[in-house]
Amino acid sequence: MKSVGHLVVLSSLCCFISGYSDRDRVRDLMSKYPLIDGHNDLALQLRKLHNNRLSQIDLHNVSNVATDINRLQAGHVQTQMFAVYVMCWAQEKDAVRLALEQIDVVRRMCTEYQDFELVTSTQEIKHSEMNHKIACLISLEGGHSIDSSLPALRMFYQLGVRSMALTHTCNTPWAESSSKLYNVYQRQNNSLTHFGKAVVEEMNRLGMIVDLSHTSWETAWAALKHSRAPVIFSHSSSFSICNHERNIPDWLLQELEKKQGLIMVNLHSKFISCRDEANISHVADHFDHIKKVIGAESIGVGGDYEGAVSFPRGLEDVSKYPALILELLQRNWTESELADVLRRNFLRVFKEVERVRDQLKSTGPSEVQISVEEVQNPCRLVLRPLDTTGHSDRSGSSRARQEPKGQLMLSIALLLSSLHMIQ
Repeated sequence: MKSVGHLVVLSSLCCFISGYSDRDRVRDLMSKYPLIDGHNDLALQLRKLHNNRLSQIDLHNVSNVATDINRLQAGHVQTQMFAVYVMCWAQEKDAVRLALEQIDVVRRMCTEYQDFELVTSTQEIKHSEMNHKIACLISLEGGHSIDSSLPALRMFYQLGVRSMALTHTCNTPWAESSSKLYNVYQRQNNSLTHFGKAVVEEMNRLGMIVDLSHTSWETAWAALKHSRAPVIFSHSSSFSICNHERNIPDWLLQELEKKQGLIMVNLHSKFISCRDEANISHVADHFDHIKKVIGAESIGVGGDYEGAVSFPRGLEDVSKYPALILELLQRNWTESELADVLRRNFLRVFKEVERVRDQLKSTGPSEVQISVEEVQNPCRLVLRPLDTTGHSDRSGSSRARQEPKGQLMLSIALLLSSLHMIQ
């Protein structure tokens, strides 16, 4: 051990004498392997602060947020996964519309600014890097935004979504959240339902990354077991270091490693120190622990900027990422391990997701539907054929019979349409 310590001191001394500091090493490393960040909620802040009116701001320099183009460039962020987040209380209401509007603002900012480039594949990420662009990936944060519809999921994919978190802070009819904030869709011993498994299967078929941040541990485990492709936790940290419900326990990390998946460490202070305040050293403790449990090849970075209110001292915004890499370098992480954390691990996982998609090319779109009883949504319209008398067939479930108003109006419209065609 003494000889290793002497080597570290000697190496630092040589760097000092040559004028090539650890900060220089970080700059060169992040220039060669710029960061892929797994989670950023800038789109949410654009809605809250500017009602998505991009014409009113300059994304190079945005006040009252931690993310803009200048700071992304200063932080060596080359690919940013921008979250499309819809509040849980929009579930059973207009979650799909809100998600579409958030996709629109991400697509706009990533096509209207030359520094950004909207991407949908690993190949496009690499192409953006060669062209010195910040690649924009779109992720859907919360399965409630698809309104329990596989066709809706497929349409989101067509719009460029390449990752979806199965839940946010609310349960869906088919998956369970780690949060108890909302008392909806409570189930026992069924954390990922038959329809939930169909969602995972369809995401595999499409080539969409399954994101397990925000899910309960039971849902995460079930999805891990069911998915044919690697999965990610896009913005979660270590439960052993901070025992917050949003963090991941060692046994689940070990299951993630078996699946060759990825945990992208969240920097929110509450998930780092379990307090409102934290520092870079606390963050590095999470990286060290996860590395000890499953290795550096299973770790990435998912900052969660704009989605949380407090961040560690020295990591206040996206420009500060080099400070984190410096801390890890000074804790004897190798440059190869840091290159993995910065981008190679994510590219490996995404590439494997694409490979599974290609394997399933001959599989047609899933036609699995969720039952009316599972959804329990009075606003959900159920289309039923007319019977020979011209009346709506309500011979389905008792739930369907309790929803006559919307069906009746639709039946009248269909009947009038039929009569018009006869005339």
